[in-house]
Amino acid sequence: MNRKSVAVDMDNVIADIETNWIASYNAEFGANVTSEDLIGKPENDAFPDPIAAKTLIYKPGFFRNAPVIEGAQEALRKLQEHFDIYIVSAAMEFPNSLAEKYDWLAEHFPFIHWKNIVFCGDKSVIATDYLIDDHLKNLDFCKGMPILFTAGHNVNVKKYRRVNSWSEVLELFEGELANS
Repeated sequence: MNRKSVAVDMDNVIADIETNWIASYNAEFGANVTSEDLIGKPENDAFPDPIAAKTLIYKPGFFRNAPVIEGAQEALRKLQEHFDIYIVSAAMEFPNSLAEKYDWLAEHFPFIHWKNIVFCGDKSVIATDYLIDDHLKNLDFCKGMPILFTAGHNVNVKKYRRVNSWSEVLELFEGELANS
């Protein structure tokens, strides 16, 4: 029996970029932005000064210092028992993120083999059975089953199967295994 494949986005799926971005913005600009302030707003419009917020993404260390989303490590270890797991990030938009994301994965997800890490510019080239992502721009072109991982910017999206946590991801895939 062939194992099915699962592509997993990094930012706001396994790496808590939102929390990191808020902390960086508040420290840099003396603001008091909270995660609640970002709920339901597109990422480019979520901060009081969106242009200043975007500059933070280009600073060294931005991607390297993000916390891990709760439950992601344990869930991916468990999913690896039954699925081929690929970490897929559209990292080309922020070239300084390439090394930082690779180093971040090596630290927090050392059980993901380097052959299963894909840094690309456009995720429409990914042809896995499942894609877990927080952005419609990636899920809209998914060749398998798209799974929307909840983030502040996508809470109002009704399209696609939604998961709010890694425990919900595990529940979903336990159901998939039971049905196969």
